[in-house]
Amino acid sequence: MPNDKENPETKPLNNNNNGNGKSAQSKPKIQPKYSIHRDVLTHELVIKDTGYAARDKSIPSSLRNCWRGWNFLSLFTGVIPILQWLPQYSLRRDLIGDIIAGFTVAIMNIPHGMAYGMLAGVSAGNGLYMAVFPVLVYMLLGTSKHISIGTFAVASMMTQKVVLTYANFDPNAAIVTATTTTASPLTSLATSTAESLSLLSTTTATTTTTTTTAAAALLLQNATTTMLPENIITNLEVVTSLALAVGIVNLLMSFFRLGTLASLLSEPLVNGFTTAAACHVVTAQLKDVLGIAVPRHKGAFKILYTVIDVVKGVPDTNLVNFGFCMGVIIFMTICNECLKPFLSKRCRFPLPGELIAVIGGTLISKFCHLKADFNLQPVGVIPKGLPDFQLPRLDLVPLVAVDSIAIAIVTYSIIMSMGLTFAKKHGYEVRANQELFAMGVGNIVGGCFSCLPMACSLSRSVIQDQTGGVSQIASLVSASLVVATIMWIGPFFSDLPRCVLAGVIIVALKPMFMQVKELKKFSKQGKLEMFTWIFTFLCVVLIDIDIGLLIGVCVSLLALYIKGLKPYSCLLGYMPEAPGIYMDMNQHRNVMQVPETRIFRYCGSLNFATSLFFRRALNETVGLDKNSKSSRSPKAKPTYAQVSQNGGNAIKGQFMESADSFQFLILDFTMLGHIDVAGCSTLSDISKELKARGARMLLASPVDRVYDTLVHSMALSEGPFEIFPTLHDAVEYANAFRTA
Repeated sequence: MPNDKENPETKPLNNNNNGNGKSAQSKPKIQPKYSIHRDVLTHELVIKDTGYAARDKSIPSSLRNCWRGWNFLSLFTGVIPILQWLPQYSLRRDLIGDIIAGFTVAIMNIPHGMAYGMLAGVSAGNGLYMAVFPVLVYMLLGTSKHISIGTFAVASMMTQKVVLTYANFDPNAAIVTATTTTASPLTSLATSTAESLSLLSTTTATTTTTTTTAAAALLLQNATTTMLPENIITNLEVVTSLALAVGIVNLLMSFFRLGTLASLLSEPLVNGFTTAAACHVVTAQLKDVLGIAVPRHKGAFKILYTVIDVVKGVPDTNLVNFGFCMGVIIFMTICNECLKPFLSKRCRFPLPGELIAVIGGTLISKFCHLKADFNLQPVGVIPKGLPDFQLPRLDLVPLVAVDSIAIAIVTYSIIMSMGLTFAKKHGYEVRANQELFAMGVGNIVGGCFSCLPMACSLSRSVIQDQTGGVSQIASLVSASLVVATIMWIGPFFSDLPRCVLAGVIIVALKPMFMQVKELKKFSKQGKLEMFTWIFTFLCVVLIDIDIGLLIGVCVSLLALYIKGLKPYSCLLGYMPEAPGIYMDMNQHRNVMQVPETRIFRYCGSLNFATSLFFRRALNETVGLDKNSKSSRSPKAKPTYAQVSQNGGNAIKGQFMESADSFQFLILDFTMLGHIDVAGCSTLSDISKELKARGARMLLASPVDRVYDTLVHSMALSEGPFEIFPTLHDAVEYANAFRTA
């Protein structure tokens, strides 16, 4: 009796062993086998026996199914997701983690909000408002439990581009000008507004001296006489109108169920775009790093012009400003690279390096009189208290509508990517269209309370998750602490030097610049992915953010089209040791070709756009484009050539028929996801050509939707098609017919 170890029935098909000589995976003592004995079936017989019925695609049927699926309670709780998860919230289990996470995120939100608010072209206080109003709206309507809503560098930079395009007066600049000298030129403020004058007079009265207030008021009053008030557009008015427009775009996307639109922004596109946008952010901070005045540029190649102006202004560098900024950068780098990793192993709270830098910079500026003695520009007035409700200027919405589309798509893609990351980690669902609805309402509410377009911070979201946050209650805690800061501590930061925030921003952008390492991964995925990253990066850096993004989207869609236009196809052969298994003959050299039969596998879609490639691939693989001399009648004997199993020279004396000699062409549609009428017409033409050659075409294993289209096309005088439920059924039918 043979040993079980030597019995061929007990040997596994895959004999890969690990380094210890043992099987990499546990194998059963007896190798399982299966044997099926049945008649060869056609697809029509399977359809009849299984009671298949094509899905009713009529509009009345769709409306009935939609109405039956409606549940108004589920619909209400679905629109307000907090009603779903709040009843399941455990105070004992979850509250401590959310409080710790909220406190930590609030500490980061204060410097981030101030820095990114000024980066967007408005005051630092507007950035702080971002940590309150949009956050509270998202807590009620959002589906992600871990992301931190608020300011983000890329969104602020895109907002600044819109501000520079449409705004013609900056009240913050007017305050700085007035506090510097009372004899400054009026030409820089020739487009001021009476509304801005009133706001400025009220604000400066509580924070500046009487002389400064009078100088600023006189300057604005003289400037307003040169232009009508209705022609004046302030930075804040542009920002709030932009937030309203972005919210409207988000709501429209949610209404039309365009949540999958973010999938058009491929990973190489988003990666290259955010890396390039980080270059714009750093370039915008160079003037604050050096303490020099640089004119602002708009349009294409503005980053190059800005760098040139910065280089020209290097001789005028404020050394105290530059040294202070470099000290902040060094301190922040040490905190992020050394102290935070060291303390994270011993303490649950991360080191608040950004807040320490902001508070320390403010104290040093106050006690050392850096503004008066060394001309270090402060962030300016931060009003005490929350802003009043005020509807944005509706006449500006059409002006910023085009820019709002780009910002809406970018911010949504960032929020969804981060939300899906944490949802996958913690095992819950993030609904794309509900996220759009939450963003839409959040942006509209934020626009009414002097906020920027909302986004999601990568660093704060990671910290919120790492410090134990389990729900958006952490955002509520964070917003409460920021409100306390705005109500009582906000004016304290008015003397904070701009160079400190510039250093905080530059250090915070390190993860974005480290994304350059991902280029190696994209190069391994394919040339199109690498080309998309490089082209998007260069276009955003050299041209502009919005134009570069549009070009990047076009390149990404072109790459997607190229991949879909050239789907995978191959010629299949069978395993002599295991009949019924068919493999690619180009990749598996030991498979055999079925006698007088060609099996062509096609993956993708067969429609009007890909039918030409399908014909070309089929002709090249099977040889249908041979001239009529190679055609043969059904009764002619097949010609044979001495070739190997996969088409090479003779091996071990095996012979196969020549490439252009076959009786059956089997099209394996196992991986065909869609076919249209044009594709069916192509199949009909191929069938007619084969009949002229004395051969037949068989279709194998179509999915139901493909089968429905084939049946519909046959009713329109295409075909007829011989369809089989599996590839092996088609092969056995061909063998039986050939040997009959």
